Amino acid sequence: MAKIKANKPVYLWKDRKRILGIPMTFIRYRLSEDRLFFETGLFNLRGEEILLYRIRDIGVTISFWQRLTGVGTVTVTSTDSSAPMLAMKDIKHPREVKELIHTQVEKAKLAYRVRYTELMEGGMGPGGNIDMDGDGIPDMLQDN
Repeated sequence: MAKIKANKPVYLWKDRKRILGIPMTFIRYRLSEDRLFFETGLFNLRGEEILLYRIRDIGVTISFWQRLTGVGTVTVTSTDSSAPMLAMKDIKHPREVKELIHTQVEKAKLAYRVRYTELMEGGMGPGGNIDMDGDGIPDMLQDN
């Protein structure tokens, strides 16, 4: 049986969900140049990934208790059908992580030549929701 060789991504950032500021959980987050990874589990692992060019919005919330323990929540909203919203809870340096993700998202959108247009009043016009290539992004929003 031949071994399959896959390129292992280089991670720009990684962290775990923390309890009282200590990484004692089995929820892991990782960021590479083109994807955001989410993995949970000890024995049975479940993983998701979001292509960065599909990310539409990034937010940060830091509650009072999170401020006391030095953590926060970064919420990512995307056009990915399997993970449209990912809340990375209780991670260290949430503001810096948000900025890092934002920078990488902009680089990925330039690399894939994806351009999003802000839509007014939710209207996309006639035929605006057509997705001929099946990538989850309406064709009118892509720069192809």
